[in-house]
Amino acid sequence: MTTLRLRPEDPADEAPVARVLAAAFARPDVATPPEVGLVDELRHSDAWIPELAMVAEYGGEVVGYALLTRVRVCSDGGAYPALALGPVAVAPHRRRIGHGTAVVQAALDAATELGERLVVVLGDPAFYRRFGFGPADRQGLTSPWSGLGEPWQALVLPPVTSDEAPPAAGEVIFPPPWSKV
Repeated sequence: MTTLRLRPEDPADEAPVARVLAAAFARPDVATPPEVGLVDELRHSDAWIPELAMVAEYGGEVVGYALLTRVRVCSDGGAYPALALGPVAVAPHRRRIGHGTAVVQAALDAATELGERLVVVLGDPAFYRRFGFGPADRQGLTSPWSGLGEPWQALVLPPVTSDEAPPAAGEVIFPPPWSKV
């Protein structure tokens, strides 16, 4: 029986990940969706955290991807690190059977293990709600995408110790590659 394997991306996965992204975000008006370039640029930036680039593999084929990269939140008390989730992609022939949910949960679990506290995402609230995401404005978080309303979401991950305060409100600053999407 073939099972879904979830693991961090390794260098041999770059081309298969690009194929999954290209298929998942295909549009008739562009030869290569911008999400493909975004991931490639993030790989070569300070935002890249190798343990948080997760692939879903089924039958030896990469069929899903979820990426968490470093962002910063600027608040009145200074800046602190957070994560941005995206892009998330599943090969079209493997959609609607749980691979997207599994690869996102694996990425969030890995982030929790690393002691991360805050994740932001721009996406479908119906999908991301299942992980605990909610409107980012309720957390007092702003970004260039704040005006999009409900798709701008945040998730506070469990603290490492019980005396940790929740993350502060502020403006989420994305690394330069994000400005091209």
